[in-house]
Amino acid sequence: MVGKHADFIVLGAGPGGYACAFRAADLGRRVVLVDSRSTLGGVCLNEGCIPSKTLLHAAEVIRSTHAIGGWGIGYDNPKIDLEALREKKNNIVGRLTGGLSGIAKRRKVDLIRGNARFTGVNELEIDGETWTFDQAVIAVGSVPTRLPGWPEDDRIWDSAAALELREIPKRLTIVGGGIIGLEMATIYSALGSKVTVIELLNQVAPGADNEAVGILQSALVKDGIDIHIATKVSAVKADKTCLTLTCEGAFEGDIKADAIIQSVGRQANGVHINADAAGIGVTNRGVIPVDASCRTNRPHIFAIGDVTGGPMLAHRATHQGHLAAETACGEESGLDTVLIPSVAYTKPELAWVGISQAQAVDQGIAHKVTSFPWGASGRNLASGGSEGLTKLVYCPRTQRILGASIVGAHAGELLAEVVLAMEMGATLEDVALTIHAHPTVSETVAFAAERALGVLTDL
Repeated sequence: MVGKHADFIVLGAGPGGYACAFRAADLGRRVVLVDSRSTLGGVCLNEGCIPSKTLLHAAEVIRSTHAIGGWGIGYDNPKIDLEALREKKNNIVGRLTGGLSGIAKRRKVDLIRGNARFTGVNELEIDGETWTFDQAVIAVGSVPTRLPGWPEDDRIWDSAAALELREIPKRLTIVGGGIIGLEMATIYSALGSKVTVIELLNQVAPGADNEAVGILQSALVKDGIDIHIATKVSAVKADKTCLTLTCEGAFEGDIKADAIIQSVGRQANGVHINADAAGIGVTNRGVIPVDASCRTNRPHIFAIGDVTGGPMLAHRATHQGHLAAETACGEESGLDTVLIPSVAYTKPELAWVGISQAQAVDQGIAHKVTSFPWGASGRNLASGGSEGLTKLVYCPRTQRILGASIVGAHAGELLAEVVLAMEMGATLEDVALTIHAHPTVSETVAFAAERALGVLTDL
């Protein structure tokens, strides 16, 4: 048979794929990394995590210049050069993707551009070229879910299109109030769009603590963003002048928009690699089931990242990539934690891990709750912060933390302390007795623990 052979081949060069390839190379494997893009980094780096955070930083600066007016410092209204902002975003992405290419070269990872499909248990095809392999890792990610029955129109965007910064629409409607939808609302509202968010469920940021979400939602509304929860879009019509969304539920009526962002989740790409040819199981949602070591039902084939289902987060994919490489190289490795943090990089940020208060109630888990309001944090107020909250759910018997929700500036950074405490089995006393620098918002974690122990003096 004419073709090429790979000792270890990775399909997909996103955060999980390149992490897996580099780790396997470090462990002595000869690695082939395949992706249809000309650059490494996948959706996250090229059209997701990094571009969105770049634009969110710009949005934060715009909002800060408005807010500082209340401190006696005035600025003219910002003049937005959309082309320059777009170029800045692209330059940051280019710097990071170029860095990854250099890392791959130094590790002697062979990069192949193309689309791979399985043709057998130990065989695949890359754009018509036959390859055999000893071990393979599937890291082909996911794509935005498209709502059925909508018209084909260039003014209807997915998250990737929204981050292209094609224009700043006067009226923007975002269908879906999850993390991506709320981040897009934060960006475009700061840039000058009148933004409306429509969410089918009873709260935005589904799965997060409802008290923390309430603080975030109030802040977004204060910034001029309209939010309709428990509302369904029953029809969308397009004409030359605008797009019209017909809504039913808690909000009844029509909403006119100059652009719409569909932000209703992502679909795993397991159906696009001809997995049946290798005998790999795939669900009807495109998800490839794996065990704790990321093995599929074929022991020599692994799967990592979004294609293995939720939560579809880059940091989960990276950890899976490392352990898949280690397992494939004969090391004992497995993902035995459910402590995968989630962050909405909104204004203010919302971050959470573990179980929420509502989930503890629903699951019948014995628990207590403690919290500290950021209105009593000196650093938060001195830094121009407004309402915020650090909330811990804990076991009343062991005093170990079961979950945490934080809403406020840099909540995603603060959450790391709680995740580490949970992973290490730290008690509330351990957290409370750890000296935190003053004044910092990190103190709010210790204060929440002190409150539960009855020793708090700062509230």
